[in-house]
Amino acid sequence: MKGARSLFLLAFLLSGCAETELIAHMAKKIPFDGDDVRPSPMVSSASSEGVYKVGKPYVINGRTYYPEENYGYDETGISSWYGPGFHARKTANGEKFDQRAMTAAHRTLPMPCFVRVTNLENGHAVILRVNDRGPYARGRIIDVSERAAELLGFRTKGTAKVRVQVLAEESRAIAAAKKAGRPEPQEILMASSVRLQDAHAAKTAPPRIAPTKDAASSIEKVDLPDVVEQVPVSATQIYVQAGAFTQENNAVGLARQLAGIAETSIQPANVQGRDFFRVRLGPVASVDKADEILKKVVETGINAARIIVD
Repeated sequence: MKGARSLFLLAFLLSGCAETELIAHMAKKIPFDGDDVRPSPMVSSASSEGVYKVGKPYVINGRTYYPEENYGYDETGISSWYGPGFHARKTANGEKFDQRAMTAAHRTLPMPCFVRVTNLENGHAVILRVNDRGPYARGRIIDVSERAAELLGFRTKGTAKVRVQVLAEESRAIAAAKKAGRPEPQEILMASSVRLQDAHAAKTAPPRIAPTKDAASSIEKVDLPDVVEQVPVSATQIYVQAGAFTQENNAVGLARQLAGIAETSIQPANVQGRDFFRVRLGPVASVDKADEILKKVVETGINAARIIVD
């Protein structure tokens, strides 16, 4: 009953249109009696193909997320995975979750869209369909399906350092089809065979696939084949980033404040012509240690702190 009351309260509080779509995913994270986690009660019918959805800003654990159509999205961080217990449940955009399909959950990207996910520890890369919201555990940037985690090589380990890139052309094509009520263009399937060997040479946009005008080459819903590519990757390290400032003295002040938690540093960066001073803790040796440091930083009141891979 305790768990049921918690879920009911969550449903009541998240009464807005954009927020209620999160209940299906948030149910995965709510602790119930016995400290277990039960799957969402929302079960999708086998025929559900879902809808195109971006959504309004929402707040989870005191942090606000802003969903948007960001076709230039390119981020490194930590990935987790989900599967057993959630199979056949409804995703945030109404699709049927399949733990053996090539899908993922993301906090802000449009649903559906396509992303390339590369494991920065072993060079395995796959293309996934984003059709759910999450993860809501701090320090994670994407939740992939169980099958994707297997192909990326971290199912047993549970987490991995990854790079996530939106496939802009394919994502725009599927958005246009969904908005117009048309079947999804079949040529999106070609995305799975895009050559990935140069994906990590520089922060450049993923290769584009020219859309076809042949209306006959459409299907109701694109299911990506489970294809994995091997790409070159460079050594990376894990940090907790507490903030980024345009004034160096502000960065110095925060670094001093956090010095008792872990080794701190101030790293200059230029973003779109603007100079920033990033306050980072680390590098740290493991994701578990990064989680521990992140928790301590958040407890000081810095709710926007995050784990990064660089």
